[in-house]
Amino acid sequence: MSLSLLVITTFILSFAAIKFFTPLAVNIGLVDIPNERKLHIGHVPLVGGIAIFLAVLVASYLFLPNTIELRMYLIASAMIVFIGALDDKYDLSVHVKLVGQIIVASILIYGINGYISNFGNLFGFGDITIGAWGIVFSYFAIIVIINAFNLVDGIDGLAGCLSINTFISIAILFLITNQRNYFVYPLIIIAAILPYLMFNLGLYRKTVQKIFMGDAGSMFIGLSIIWLLTLGTQGESASFRPVTALWICAMPLMDMLAIFVRRVKKGKSPFKPDRDHLHHILQRAGLSQAKTLFTIVLLSVLMSSIGFAGEYFYFAEVLMLVSFLIIFVLYNLLIQKLVK
Repeated sequence: MSLSLLVITTFILSFAAIKFFTPLAVNIGLVDIPNERKLHIGHVPLVGGIAIFLAVLVASYLFLPNTIELRMYLIASAMIVFIGALDDKYDLSVHVKLVGQIIVASILIYGINGYISNFGNLFGFGDITIGAWGIVFSYFAIIVIINAFNLVDGIDGLAGCLSINTFISIAILFLITNQRNYFVYPLIIIAAILPYLMFNLGLYRKTVQKIFMGDAGSMFIGLSIIWLLTLGTQGESASFRPVTALWICAMPLMDMLAIFVRRVKKGKSPFKPDRDHLHHILQRAGLSQAKTLFTIVLLSVLMSSIGFAGEYFYFAEVLMLVSFLIIFVLYNLLIQKLVK
């Protein structure tokens, strides 16, 4: 298999799917309509996520070995995209989406009998393993990461750019540990996301209609990331330590956890939407959408770089964990002051 052919084919498939589904989405009403929380102009087709998934699906079928891990991932992905598309069209309740995410998590956990049970050598006394309790933790981790990338999708390009940073980080970690079988997985997803960003950010042609990825896309991206993180951190041939996973998806994770804390403190449901995400705060502070995007992506790259440094120089895992928790606490305190 030629890696360049795989990437180019995936890119073309995603581009073609966007061109095909955009007018169809308008005809069937699969569009994002402005409201008090969504301030974009006009009805925007929600086809990005569907196009990204279909490109990954077809390219995987054409080029990649038919492994059990890949099959279960694609089945789970098809279901999460279906749930997301229904949510984009009909605005499903939180409980319905949560049940769907639990079913999707079950496909991954039981389909490949793989779950997060090893937290690494966090305290210097050997690896912390939780055995079968890892199944419960894996449900929690899958749902958290899916929703972290779902909730961060608030301005043009943000979810796509943050996810590309995470996928690139995972790809590099697979490459330097010679996990070439897994290395192609994040690359194929990056190749599928790039055409979406071209349309979403107006990089293709200014006259071409903007599209969004919708919940179908953001939840698919979150599912893909937690799947790759599980492959990368678990088992005898793990490519990187579990604590590193926190750093390479830090910004969506911290934003989601911080906003849940703020909502609970205000006596609100943690699932009730608002305009207190980091991108909203930066825009209210006077930054343009482009500068807000650049700032958050830069912070994400910085956090990933710290994770890389810790992995490369093999910093103590307890140091990496405590450092992450300190940054999160400081981030949370700062954001709380800004939203008062």
